[in-house]
Amino acid sequence: MPSKKQPPSAPPPTGPAINCAFDKLVPLEQLIPNPRNPNQHPEVQIRLLAKVIAHQGWRSPVVVSKRSGFIVSGHGRYEAAKVLGVSVVPVDFQEFATEADEWAHLIADNRLAELAESDSAAMRELLAELQATDFDLDLTGFDADALLAALADPTQEAPPEDFDVKDESIPTEFQCPKCQFRWSGKPS
Repeated sequence: MPSKKQPPSAPPPTGPAINCAFDKLVPLEQLIPNPRNPNQHPEVQIRLLAKVIAHQGWRSPVVVSKRSGFIVSGHGRYEAAKVLGVSVVPVDFQEFATEADEWAHLIADNRLAELAESDSAAMRELLAELQATDFDLDLTGFDADALLAALADPTQEAPPEDFDVKDESIPTEFQCPKCQFRWSGKPS
């Protein structure tokens, strides 16, 4: 098994800097997407990912199975590389004992990320801090619409237009159905 190279200090002549460990720089046309990959990568995702890679460099290699020769994880990075027009990408070649192990990794790589739960208040705080610095928020992976939704404070949202507002200053009388005790709920 080849040892992992340390990331080079300068970008390869054909693309963004490489800031991750990898086995080999592989020509893009030699990579084979897994035909059974269930994940679809919409254009907006690939566009944002390409922008992140162009800015940050490669933070994760494309993972290729030594057994099948197919991409196992990094299909989105592969598509982003095509958008960027790079000729080589960092690849990590990995062993899989069986076809089932390879498929399980292909599925788990994306599924496990889907199971994460985002703390919307913490996300809103981080995004607001970045926004205050005039940082390009596309580099967070949020498009304009998703960014607006993530930055919106749910406690400050206006009621829907068809919301029937009631005067809450009226006194209300209550009676316990069990003991018949009566009391008045008067606003403060």
